[in-house]
Amino acid sequence: MERQEFGAAVRALREATAPAAVGLPAGSRRVRGLRREELGELAGMSADYVRRLEQGRSHPSAGVVNALARALRVGRADYERLCALAGYAAADGRVPTDLGPGARRLLERFSDTPMIVSDAAMNVVAVNSAFLALEHWNLTGDRWQWNVAWRLFRDPFEAFKQSAADADDNEAVLVTQLRSSLLRYPADTSLAAMVDDMRTRSRRFDALWRAPRPVAAYESSATITQSDGGSVTVVGNLISIPGDDLAAVMLTAAPGSADEARLAELVAASDGRAVVEVGREAGQEVGQEAGRKVGRLGPG
Repeated sequence: MERQEFGAAVRALREATAPAAVGLPAGSRRVRGLRREELGELAGMSADYVRRLEQGRSHPSAGVVNALARALRVGRADYERLCALAGYAAADGRVPTDLGPGARRLLERFSDTPMIVSDAAMNVVAVNSAFLALEHWNLTGDRWQWNVAWRLFRDPFEAFKQSAADADDNEAVLVTQLRSSLLRYPADTSLAAMVDDMRTRSRRFDALWRAPRPVAAYESSATITQSDGGSVTVVGNLISIPGDDLAAVMLTAAPGSADEARLAELVAASDGRAVVEVGREAGQEVGQEAGRKVGRLGPG
């Protein structure tokens, strides 16, 4: 059964891959996507072997899976799916941290809406200047200062307040995301260390980890206070970006409300940058300018 599913997945990816996306001329074609001969040449194998794989008549080695994934230039999620169908773990077992093209396009198209992009371990990878205008993400110098879950459970923002119900929903989502990521990336030592730290030092996180609550909604609201004393209430919606195994949180205010007007005022005063790369795994900073701005409130 697994061979048939693996073969069907390879065929679907081959037929969905535009020749130009892998450096081949489009030309005149009678079939969708790549020909088996083209995939075989790109992956270093014969077209007949590609055919046998797609028909479920041959089981691929881990090297073959990697070669096919590279040739098709698939995203992380598709790569992991191919590995799972073939019975292998992903090659490195670490959480990918690159800001993929899908996430970058999302930030660029909604540059006037506060947004953050995080990896599967909930490390913030990028934000836009509309998000920085909210001013609540103060930097503390801790190892995981750019991690959404760690900040909520271990080092909460003073300027970020939620009702009990919204906090419950937010916590349930974060614990669910981390549990799933730890299963998918068992070799990621930074992720494992962060989970151990939170389980050891946060009773609430440990209780939720041992008995996770069902996720009621992938959104919650919060009131954020700015340095001038004003505040704005926003709703955060989680958006999955599966090809790169990233997630985005988009912050909006109720239409026609005073919060919407306040949010528009804050965004208008920002510098308009759509993509600001900020944190990486284990708290490594790659956007020093963003770090200085978001950290100007000082340690919490």
